[in-house]
Amino acid sequence: MTETPAPLNPLPMIAWVLALPMIALEIVLSAGENGLAGGPTAIGWRAEAIQQLAFAPDYLRQMLLLNQWPLDGLWRPFTHVFVNGDLTGALFSVVILLALAKFTGEVFRWWAVTLIFFASALGGALAYAAIPWTHAGLYGGWPAIYGLIGGFTWVQWMREKITGIPNNAFRLIGFLLGVRVVFGVAALTMGGLDQSEGWMWVADAAGFAVGFGLSFFVIPGGARALLTRIRKR
Repeated sequence: MTETPAPLNPLPMIAWVLALPMIALEIVLSAGENGLAGGPTAIGWRAEAIQQLAFAPDYLRQMLLLNQWPLDGLWRPFTHVFVNGDLTGALFSVVILLALAKFTGEVFRWWAVTLIFFASALGGALAYAAIPWTHAGLYGGWPAIYGLIGGFTWVQWMREKITGIPNNAFRLIGFLLGVRVVFGVAALTMGGLDQSEGWMWVADAAGFAVGFGLSFFVIPGGARALLTRIRKR
């Protein structure tokens, strides 16, 4: 008696572990905005969440200047990826996150996916703060998502090197970052260098670089194990 294959491939547990905080927070914030919870004051929950969780580059600069490290400043380089500016942005981030975590979770171990996710969030935040004209808070899942894109690109690139079959491994990131840079430059051109939104692509690019670079070190069994997996597919 043969088993009927599942219509959809199940997601690795780590995909849900990374996405559920974003999903849960968005459910609460959207419920408040739509009057389903919290009463009249709930409409300000999103602004409060951004205030508490977003990465604030000026705050980091102050911490460095004073050599003081309060807890609410230390968690922001990691927590900013879980809060979004609106429901649409959250839904899009969750869908992309689940898809990329599924792919990377099938190649990397759960701890490696987790490391790439949070290290990319940190790298993106630090790169954003390194731009002296950035002042607005950084929030949204994209620096960490770009880190997973880095892992995805690394696997595609290694597959191309191992099999010799061109698959344009860098096409996706080239397109995505190209669009981000164009809009960023446009924002800087119209609003000046102090237009923080024009620099947010730097966080995404740094997230990608961190994810791609870490992939060399976290692949289980090294490139030889990856070659075995590729040949089995």
